[in-house]
Amino acid sequence: MNSKIIKGIIIVAIGSACYGVLAVLVKLGGKEGYSTGELTFAQAFVGFLALLVMNVVRNIAKPTALARRLPGKMKWKLILGGIPFGLTSSFYYMSLNYTSVSVCIVMLMQSVWIGSVIDFFVNKTKPTTNKMIAIVVILIGTVLATNLLASDITLDWRGVAWGLMAALSYSCSLLVANNIASSYPPLSRSLYMLIGSVSIVTIIWGYSLYNQFDINVLWRWGIIIALFGTVLPPLLFTKGMPIVGVGLGSILASIELPVSVTMARVVLGEEISIMQWGGIVLIIAAVVIMNISYFKPAKSH
Repeated sequence: MNSKIIKGIIIVAIGSACYGVLAVLVKLGGKEGYSTGELTFAQAFVGFLALLVMNVVRNIAKPTALARRLPGKMKWKLILGGIPFGLTSSFYYMSLNYTSVSVCIVMLMQSVWIGSVIDFFVNKTKPTTNKMIAIVVILIGTVLATNLLASDITLDWRGVAWGLMAALSYSCSLLVANNIASSYPPLSRSLYMLIGSVSIVTIIWGYSLYNQFDINVLWRWGIIIALFGTVLPPLLFTKGMPIVGVGLGSILASIELPVSVTMARVVLGEEISIMQWGGIVLIIAAVVIMNISYFKPAKSH
């Protein structure tokens, strides 16, 4: 394995780990009295400002980038495409109000098989045998990772429902990210998608924010949540994914799961049983199974 591949692996792994930190940060912000609406809006708004500044700096440093400005029609598509990103944050953080970080992240990981279902209906792509096996493994892993087999476990259905809605919207957001204006600069695309994200977040939480909004949340929690959830991951994935490829990249992206659960254990003191860790390992194994075809060597002629 050459140094370039190793560098790509490290970059994508760090990007995934960033996502794994998010839930814990939101939980900590909630403990300080900030509402879900305040934290969600702070992430979207600060992330938008950060990307706006980055776009301005890039355009000044590289005037040639202005020549590749997005067409007006494409801008609107990206803005609409940003709506699922805002929904994902809103649903995911709502889920955290009713259940633990470890259960929330496991629910979000259902996007692995939900994405395959969406792909089947939208692109008529029939699931491979590997994908079918992976889906079964994920469902078994989910039962173990959420500790459903324990006699004393009581899962709040609201937390599970919001988590599954987050997984659905996350799958839609990945579909959008891969299919709209993919040939244009990532910074430009991300900026317009964040306009859509901020807009839907403001619509959803507008009434709540009108009644309760402490502007201090923008720099107390907005900066760090936006950094780990809006700014760093897209930049790191854009840099590392082309190096490692889709298969290895998808596997590295699943690092988000153990990082999130470990952070929840260390920072929040959440109890994680051996059975739950076993379920987490199964889910990661399923991601490997689903992407194993990408590692098959090409046939020689």
